[in-house]
Parts: sequence; C-alpha cells; structure tokens
Amino acid sequence: MALLAIAALLNACSTAPNVSGDVTTAGFYKVAQGDTLYGIARKFRQTVPGLVRLNGLKDADDIRVDQLLRINSVRAATRAPAPAARASGAAAVKETEPDAADSEPAPRDWAWPADGAQTAGFGAKKGIEIAGKSGQEIRAANAGSVSFVGGGIRGYGNLVILKHSGNILSVYAHNKTVLVKEGQAVAKGQKIAEMGDSDSDSVKLYFEIRRNGKPVDPAGYLPKR
Repeated sequence: MALLAIAALLNACSTAPNVSGDVTTAGFYKVAQGDTLYGIARKFRQTVPGLVRLNGLKDADDIRVDQLLRINSVRAATRAPAPAARASGAAAVKETEPDAADSEPAPRDWAWPADGAQTAGFGAKKGIEIAGKSGQEIRAANAGSVSFVGGGIRGYGNLVILKHSGNILSVYAHNKTVLVKEGQAVAKGQKIAEMGDSDSDSVKLYFEIRRNGKPVDPAGYLPKR
C-alpha cells in the first residue's frame, strides 16, 4: 500500500476527503506542491523511515503531487491544527468519539456488497474477499456518503470508501469501474462500482468495515447467507 494516506484507513472526521495538505476523512494525506517526505514527517510527528515502510515507498523521494499517503494516526492525533486549517474549515487531526446523535447502523442492518463466494476471511486480512466476474456490480453495504474515490493506494487498486453514521466506514477495493464521486450520498444496495482486478491478481472485491478507524469483522455486520 503506497501513499502516506491511510494513517488509520479511517479516522472518521467530517472534513472533505480531498483537501490537499491535510489529513482526509479516510486517514490519508494528499501531497501538495512543494511537499517533501521529511516535511510531512515533521508536520505529523512521524519518522521518514516509518512513512517509507508504511506506504511501501522505494525511498524518501518516491512521492508526487496529489499522491495519498498513509499517516500513523496515533502520532498525528497529537498535532494541533494549524490556524490556516481552522480558517478553511478543515477538521483538526484528532481521534473523535461517535456523536450521540450520530448513532451507528445496527449490526445486521447491512447488505452484502457483492454476489459471489467469499474466498478470504477476516483475520489474516483486515477485511474479506469476494470472488466474481469482471464488470459484476458492487453495491453500497449501507447508506452513507462517498468519502474517497481514487487509485493511488498500492494494493487496493481503484478504491471507494463510504462514510456511515457512528464513525463507521466501508472500503471497496480492486474495482474495474467506479460509478460514484466524492461527497455523493448513496443508498443501501446502490450500485457504486463494477468488480475488477485493479492491483490484484484476480477479479474480486476486497471489502472492509472500519469503526473509529479500526478494522472490524464484517461477519458481525453482514446478514447470514
């Protein structure tokens, strides 16, 4: 996974996910013009070697403008927001507890994101894999909004991340075609992408559910088949 941007693939703040030069809803940092890995490491209290390892980079020069980088969320959480970030409305980089009014979807109040056999389960991976055919529909597992769409994270291919209530996110990777855009509201069961093999050795959907930035077993949310 390359791109210093999934610092915790989901630290569910409500800031716009494509703000350059800040940590995104999905825990990513988008490289801005003039950024260096050294400067990013200082900004978020990381180490250069740590960012290189975390993002699978070849070396400290292996970054480009608009690249998404994964950030260590625990250290980044200690960083105070810069005045410019507050003025622009960007959320502070911090751990947040679910808002009492923003109740999380009940377990089992979810739908399978794709038809097909589950070929890998939670444990060895942070999510599950569902095999299928190229072009097969991928559906939103629950109602929410599109937090991130992109293809810059090594190991995920064409990626969609949805934000749900209760600081929950769902992750859909290896898509052939993405049919939604950032900021768009989606309904449970809505077609959001088509299955593919982007950055994968086979056609499949890689699916995660994350709560407060931490991966949880989708089996606790998805209905029994």
